[in-house]
Amino acid sequence: MDLRETDEHSALREAVAKLGRSFGHEYFVETSKSGAKSTELWKAAGQHGFLGVNLAEEYGGGGAGVYELQIVAEELTAAGCPLLMMVVSPAICGSVIQTFGTEEQKERWLRRLATGESIMSFAITEPDAGSNSHNISTVARRDGTDYVLSGTKYYISGVDEADAILVVARTGTDDRGRGKLSLLVVPTDAAGLTKTLIPVEMTAPDKQFTLFFDDVRLPAESLIGEEGDGLRQVFHGLNPERIMGAAMGNGIARYALAKAAEYARGRQVWGVPIGTHQGVAHPLAVAKINADLARLMTQRAAWLHDEGDPLAGEAANMAKFAAAEAGMAALDQAIQTHGGNGLSTEYGLATLWGSMRLMRTAPISREMILNYVARHSLGLPSSY
Repeated sequence: MDLRETDEHSALREAVAKLGRSFGHEYFVETSKSGAKSTELWKAAGQHGFLGVNLAEEYGGGGAGVYELQIVAEELTAAGCPLLMMVVSPAICGSVIQTFGTEEQKERWLRRLATGESIMSFAITEPDAGSNSHNISTVARRDGTDYVLSGTKYYISGVDEADAILVVARTGTDDRGRGKLSLLVVPTDAAGLTKTLIPVEMTAPDKQFTLFFDDVRLPAESLIGEEGDGLRQVFHGLNPERIMGAAMGNGIARYALAKAAEYARGRQVWGVPIGTHQGVAHPLAVAKINADLARLMTQRAAWLHDEGDPLAGEAANMAKFAAAEAGMAALDQAIQTHGGNGLSTEYGLATLWGSMRLMRTAPISREMILNYVARHSLGLPSSY
C-alpha cells in the first residue's frame, strides 16, 4: 500500500468536495428540518459518477473499489453533507449484488444504484436479535416457485426513499439450532409490507423505520446467491459498511476541526485570538492527531478490502472504532471551542451531533468491535 494517494484520488477528492460545498451544511440542515430528502444532492452525486465508483464499469460504475467510495463519503461529509444511505445502497447492497447476484440482477440493480436513480435499503436488525444474526426470526419459506416472507425488522434506514430492500431472512436451521440465512430483494411497495416511522432526535434527512412483513410474496428470482448462504454474503457487505461508517466519522472530524480552527483564529478575548491559548489549541491539536490516525486506518482497511486480504475484517472494525471515537471527540471539542455559539444552529456544529453520535452505536456498536478485537486479534476467550 502506497500511503501517497494517486493523482486520480486527489482529483476525485477535489471534485467531490466541490460538489459537496455547492450544497453545504445549510442545505443538509434545511432538508432535515423541513422533512425533505437530500434527493437533489444524491442525484447530482450519481450524475457525476460518484455513487457507483466501486461498481463494475460494465454495469455503469467507475470500476474502482471501496477505497474510492470512502473518499466520496468522506469528502461529502467534510463539506457538511453526510449521506447515510451511501453506507447502505452502494456499499452494502451494491457490493453484495455485484459479488453474488445473477447477471439479470446485476443489470437490473447495479446500473440504477450507480447513477442514483435507485436507492436500496438493507434490513438485518430485529427487535429481539440485536447483534446476534443467528437469532434472526424473520422467515422466508418456499411456496411453489415463490418465497413468502414474514417477520419484523427494526431501525431500517431510508426505506421511504428506497425502491427496494435487501432483506436478511431465515430459510432454515442448522444442526446447532442457528438460522440458515438468505438474502432477498423486496420492493418497498410490496403487498403485505408495512413501514412505521421511528421518531429519533437527530438532524438528518434519513429516517428510521420498523418493517412488518405479513406474508409478503416474492418470486424466486428475488433470492440473491444461494439459499442458506446469506451469512457469508452479508459479511461481504459488512466490511464496506464499517469502512464507510468510518469515512463519515472522518469527514465530520475534518469539518468540525476546520470550523473550530477558523473560529479560534478569529474570535478575540482579552485582546488576542482564543487560539493563542493552549487550553484551546492543545485539545484541538490532539483531536487533529487522532482524526488523522483514524483516516489512515480507514484507508488501510479499504485497501485491504479491495485487495481481498483476509485482514480486511480486523482493519475495518478498527477503523470504524477509531473514526467514531476521534470524530466524536473532534466535534465535541469544536463545540467547546465555540462556547455558547457551538450549540447554535447558525454555526453548524450541534446539528451534526446526532449523526456523529450514531457512529459509536451503528453500524455495529463499539462494544461488539471490542469483542471482535479481543477474540480475533488477541486470541481471548469469546464472551458470546
